[in-house]
Amino acid sequence: MSAPSTPTQAKEVDWSQWICPGPRRRFSAAEMARAGQQRWPKGIDYYVLSNVGVLALVFFNELPPGLGWPVLLASLLLSLAALATARWLWRVPTRRNLNQASWVGALVWLAMAYLLAKVYGKEMLKAFMPTSTTIFTLMLSAWWFLTLYRVQQIEARLRELDEQAASQRLARRLATAQIQPHFLFNTLASLQHWVDTQDPRAAGMLRSFTRYLRATLPMFEHESLPLGQELQIVASYLEVMQARLGARLAWQIEAAPEMQDLTLPPGALLTLVENAVGHGIEPALRGGRIDVRAYREGAALRLEVQDDGAGLCAETASDGLGLANTRERLQQLYGARASLQLLAQQPGCLARITIHDEEEHRP
Repeated sequence: MSAPSTPTQAKEVDWSQWICPGPRRRFSAAEMARAGQQRWPKGIDYYVLSNVGVLALVFFNELPPGLGWPVLLASLLLSLAALATARWLWRVPTRRNLNQASWVGALVWLAMAYLLAKVYGKEMLKAFMPTSTTIFTLMLSAWWFLTLYRVQQIEARLRELDEQAASQRLARRLATAQIQPHFLFNTLASLQHWVDTQDPRAAGMLRSFTRYLRATLPMFEHESLPLGQELQIVASYLEVMQARLGARLAWQIEAAPEMQDLTLPPGALLTLVENAVGHGIEPALRGGRIDVRAYREGAALRLEVQDDGAGLCAETASDGLGLANTRERLQQLYGARASLQLLAQQPGCLARITIHDEEEHRP
């Protein structure tokens, strides 16, 4: 005696698809707003109306006298109604809407058949039944195919957006791991030495270092960060580095008040400042100065990190991991409106982020 099949072994048949066919997936309003903004392809309108017009003209002379123009007008009106229904299914591609449209279409088809039989007799109805049935079946099939295609299109777009979001989260985690290990270890080593020797600089450095860590570690969980908050993190970092380097480092931050709410990828400005310290100030025996500026210049918003240290070399002239990551995240946030440049100075280097107003980049 064979064992009864388990639910995992027996494949259930969805009998409801025989009565109410259509996609099972139903999108929320948020999902439609996120991924369902594709425009209706107007080529479908041109294709359907042109074919209906050609067929109506071909059969115009084959119709009984007095029936040509009514059939031509009815064909045009029905085509417009079918296209309007297709546009509705494009906007809200649900199983329920598909079946509502199908049942309403069936009722309209039956009403027209009844009217044709009443006005022109059963013989005329018999003559038109094969053609009208074929057209009605094609219309229902087109609606069904369109709804399934639209659902698959939105699902594919949602998957694409989810993958992009996952990529951005990965980039933020990479940026978190990118906080320079040697900076952390060297700072802790300096703190330990100063505590052991009871150096009065230890307390101030510890406060700045604590502020830096508290602000930096969680900031990469956000997709963007206001410039004002990013500048506070940069200031904490520079305070720590100034405590370590002493008179070898001088710095200043200047930001226009209207720039405080500008959003940036987390750590974008901090990366430029870290590069300026690591590649410009520390290698120079005399040290140097770092100026951080944020201002508007016409239609462009500019963020600059300038140092008068060792200047560009083969290593700093090309994008390392930090700069490449920053460029990619700027592009994800602003697209072609944002750019990052490294410019050689005499002495030193200028790193510049430029963000153009959206209105200036509309086609």
